[in-house]
Amino acid sequence: MKIAFIGLGNMGGPMAMNLQKAGHTLSAFDLSKDACAKFAADGLPIAASAAATLDGAEIVISMLPASAHVEGLYLGSDGQPGILEQIAPGTLVIDSSTIAAATSRKVAEAAAKKGVAVIDAPVSGGTGGAIAGTLTFMVGGSEADLERARPVLEKMGANIFHAGAAGAGQTAKICNNMLLGILMIGTSEAIALGVANGLDPKVLSEIMRRSSGGNWALEKYNPLPGVMETAPASKNYAGGFGTDLMLKDLGLAQENAAAVRASTPLGGMARNLYAAHSLAGHGALDFSSVIKMVQKKA
Repeated sequence: MKIAFIGLGNMGGPMAMNLQKAGHTLSAFDLSKDACAKFAADGLPIAASAAATLDGAEIVISMLPASAHVEGLYLGSDGQPGILEQIAPGTLVIDSSTIAAATSRKVAEAAAKKGVAVIDAPVSGGTGGAIAGTLTFMVGGSEADLERARPVLEKMGANIFHAGAAGAGQTAKICNNMLLGILMIGTSEAIALGVANGLDPKVLSEIMRRSSGGNWALEKYNPLPGVMETAPASKNYAGGFGTDLMLKDLGLAQENAAAVRASTPLGGMARNLYAAHSLAGHGALDFSSVIKMVQKKA
């Protein structure tokens, strides 16, 4: 297929590369010149603009930071039209950004009026999953549109779930990331407590991993440097999933909880702790760096 791919960040770039390796013809774009240069050097065709990626595209995929970026891309902003005006009827749009469910529904409704199908398909699995092509996709939209997208999604992920109608993928994603944020804070507190008592963090982490406290952070994303070589913590918390992105997702969860009058006290606490961590100057670091808040200072 010919695919337009917009957004070449830590997640989007590797996803686009996997599609190209699978034999699809891509035209990609990112506002970051550095990101474009990086993936151009790896052989990914880069277009001059987001609109320029659309020529002949059967599928458009976007992976952007926030709701405002997605709405601006497709529907326009500041008096400028969005690319929806230029997407041919019959094209399938896959938005893998993590944004408000209401924004996904708004874009999908506008696209439907122009004969363009849209599914929201946010992902889980981190940068490692994006590189390895083992992401989990949480899809909102029609069954028929998901089946159209499936051959493409399977080249980027190992798990594909149909969560429901438009916006349902986003709702599933914010529930997942709210839990992830809570788990990372709890895991960090437990490891920091053990280390403060003189325990070996590798031994403690393995004990908890194989016990009732076991979770994804202990399995794949240990927050303490030196415990897990592949985790961002052992790479000065570079790359990975940024603190400010986790803060954004926790904010989306709280906004949604308020809208449906759901009680999420731990989610609210996690959001406040990540806000404090960001204000302390750690917004660009991987979200596992939250352990810095609870570590005993030497």
